[in-house]
Amino acid sequence: MVVASAAFSLAAHLAERPPVWSSEEDDILLCRAVIQETHDVRTFVFSARQPRSFRYEPGQFLTFELEIDGQPINRCYTIASTPTRPDLLSITVKRVPGGPVSNWLHDNLRPGMALRAVGPMGEFSSLRHPAGKYLFLSGGSGITPLMSMARAYYDLALGQDIVFLHSARSPDDLIFRHELELMASRDRHFSFVPVCEGPGTGQPWHGYRGRLQLLMLRLAVPDFMERTVFTCGPAPYMAAVRAMLQSAAFDMQRYHEESFDFGSTEGQLAPEPETLPAAPVAATFKVAFTKSGKTLEVRADQTVLDAARKGGVRLPSSCSKGLCGTCKSKLLEGEVDMKHQGGIRQREIDSGLVLLCCSRPKSDLVVDR
Repeated sequence: MVVASAAFSLAAHLAERPPVWSSEEDDILLCRAVIQETHDVRTFVFSARQPRSFRYEPGQFLTFELEIDGQPINRCYTIASTPTRPDLLSITVKRVPGGPVSNWLHDNLRPGMALRAVGPMGEFSSLRHPAGKYLFLSGGSGITPLMSMARAYYDLALGQDIVFLHSARSPDDLIFRHELELMASRDRHFSFVPVCEGPGTGQPWHGYRGRLQLLMLRLAVPDFMERTVFTCGPAPYMAAVRAMLQSAAFDMQRYHEESFDFGSTEGQLAPEPETLPAAPVAATFKVAFTKSGKTLEVRADQTVLDAARKGGVRLPSSCSKGLCGTCKSKLLEGEVDMKHQGGIRQREIDSGLVLLCCSRPKSDLVVDR
């Protein structure tokens, strides 16, 4: 029966091109496989409940909606798979010490289980910045959006000139190492340059050692000044890369980085969002948070999230742009002016949910946080 069921499923996918999956129509994804990439990194592979194809730009992300210990939590994860293989979709997650979501995924998510997801969303994609030569710079689990881009170019055999330089703590922590080495061995236009801070527990390391510096970059990628750069990794890594390229007088118009830290809610707050300039006379409203018991004065030209941070109310957030849905909250009373960028669905708005990062009060509010 198992063989027959698998054959039927395969036939359903091959008989005709499945329609495109839409989280607006069906936001359920089924876990199909769990792959151990390194000692603390796993890839989770998903499909839709019915035969569907996934369409997205390599580099985009999904927002997953989970319930952990009875509490709803939203987290963004970049899609690590490639749209050139449209029947499955995957995310690759590093276990973060103390991180509620990454630990729950590693400890609990198994094939056959279902998660809710919204998306895809995001602007960090090489498709939006076509170039003849790319340099992908990643650190740690920031490899995922760049891996999606690299897989897409590799699958299409377009002869895209790509150097993929990835930094890790040790050879044991090199995510996707064998796949990247295989891609480099089969595509003469693709180069993989791993950099490790120190040796691992296995074989001796003979590659670049230490943290990425300008001299190392010049040796590994002599023509880096001619390339369009995409960077993703922890915030300190991206800041160091940015400073390094600026010191080399690199044309920063050809530099692109992930604009927010997907892991920021796994242990730290995201950077404070920008606020609108204060109006000469701005109305002020009271915003009460039911769970913390705090009440704040919030200006009409100020987002609720911004005011909460400045008032000492700790709220989950990530992008601060209305994209990811992490700060999604129930508005129990009052009215807001919300200008989001796709991180919330209309049916959620209709049920009273708002994104605090892009909501400004139009009256006194009561928020279920």
